[in-house]
Amino acid sequence: MGLFSIFKKGKVDERAVETDDADAARLAANSELERQRAQQSDLQREIARATAMKIDAIEAAMAADIFNEPEPAWARKPRTLPAAAAAANDGATLPLLDQYTTELLGDEDMPLEAAAAESAPIVEEIAILYSNGQAEVAEQMLLGSLPDSAQDRTVWWMLFDLYQVLGRQESFENVSIDYASQYETSPPSWVPPASADSKAREVTRGYSGVTPTLGLAGILNASVAAQLERLDGMDQKQPLRLDFSRVNGVDPEGCALLLAALKKVQAADRDLIVVGAAELAEQVRCILTIGNRDGGEAPWLLYLELLRLLNQEKEFEEASMDYCVTFEVSPPPFVAPKKVANAPRQATAAASDRFMLPAVIEGDIGTLLTAIDAYASENQVVVFDCGRLARMEFGAASALQSKVAELAGASRRVEFRDLNHLVAALMRLLGYADIARLFPHKY
Repeated sequence: MGLFSIFKKGKVDERAVETDDADAARLAANSELERQRAQQSDLQREIARATAMKIDAIEAAMAADIFNEPEPAWARKPRTLPAAAAAANDGATLPLLDQYTTELLGDEDMPLEAAAAESAPIVEEIAILYSNGQAEVAEQMLLGSLPDSAQDRTVWWMLFDLYQVLGRQESFENVSIDYASQYETSPPSWVPPASADSKAREVTRGYSGVTPTLGLAGILNASVAAQLERLDGMDQKQPLRLDFSRVNGVDPEGCALLLAALKKVQAADRDLIVVGAAELAEQVRCILTIGNRDGGEAPWLLYLELLRLLNQEKEFEEASMDYCVTFEVSPPPFVAPKKVANAPRQATAAASDRFMLPAVIEGDIGTLLTAIDAYASENQVVVFDCGRLARMEFGAASALQSKVAELAGASRRVEFRDLNHLVAALMRLLGYADIARLFPHKY
C-alpha cells in the first residue's frame, strides 16, 4: 500500500503541476490582454486630448483672425497699478483702471478676443520695463511667459514687436517657428518699422508732426494721374502717407503712373508710410504672366518696387527671374528700403491727415504737446499715426495721457493707429482706452 500510495501521490502532483501551468498561462494571457486594453485606452485618451487641443487652437486662431488684438478681461474690474509703476513714475499720481470697459477696437469696430486673465500681471510688468528702456529684461520675461500662452497671444505679439524694433530678424524668425507650431497657423512676416536699426540698441526720436496723406481709390488706371498730381502741392520735407486700401484693380497705364510717383517721392529722400502695399502687390501680380509682354514692363517693375518697399528680398529675387525671362533683360537689383514704414490694408482708411508720433517719446514732451494742440485746433477728429512709434517712456506716456484726456473732454474723437503691442499694453495700463480708440497693428 505504501508503494502504491507513493505512485498515486506522484500522479496527483503531476496533474497539479499541469493545472498550475495552464492557470499561469491563462493569467499571463489575461494580463497581456488587460495591458493591451490599457494601452489602447491610453492611446484613445491621448488622441482625444490632442484633438481637443487642436480644436481649441483652431478656434483661438479663428477668433484672432476675426477680432485681432485682445481686450484684457482683467481690465474690466478695478485694479491698482503694479509696484513697478509707482517707482517708474517717481511718485506721481496715476489714473486707476476703474470700470475699464472700453474695448480695444480693430479696424472693423468689433469687440476683440479677451486675453487670459492670468497673463495680465506679467504683461503689465513687461510693458513698464520696456517703457523705461529695459528691453533685455522684457525679452527674458516674454520668452518665459510663452509656454503659458496657449490661448492668449498678447505676449507673442509683444515679443514679435520687440524683435522688430531692435532689428533682430533671426530671433524673430526663430520665435515665428514656435508660434506656427503652437497655433497651427502662418507666422507673422518680418517687416521692420522704418525707425528700427539693426546696428543700434535703441531707435532715435525721429520726425513728429502732421503727415500729409494721399489715398488712392478705385481702379489704378489712367485716372490715377489726377490723384497723384496732389503730391506736387505737398511739402516735400514732410513725410508722406500713401494709402492703397481703396484700390480694387490695376491696369498697365496706372502701374506706370504709380511707379513714377514712387520713384519721385523716394528721390526726394522724404519719409514714406505705405498702407496696403502687400495687398496692392497681390493685385499687380494677378495681371502678370511669365513670357507675356503685352502689358509692357511697368506692371512688372511696379510689382518689384512694392516687394522692395515691403523688404521681401526672397520674393523680389524670385519675381526678378520671371521678369528677366519675360523681357530678356537684367532685372533691377534689390536695395533695402530706407525711411519706409509699412502698414496693412485698413477697412476704414483715414479721410484726413494724421499726426505722426516720433519713434521714442520720453523726457520733456512740451514741444510735442504744443504741436499736438496746433494740429487738434484744426481737426475735430485727432488721429495719431503710431507706425513709427517704438517706445513711450512711462512718465512721458502719463503726460501724453493727460493731453489726450483734455482733447477728449473738448468733444474731440481721438484715435491711435498702427500701435505696436508693447506700447498698446502700456496705454491700456494707463487708461488711454477710456478716452481714446486704440488700433494696434495686426499680425
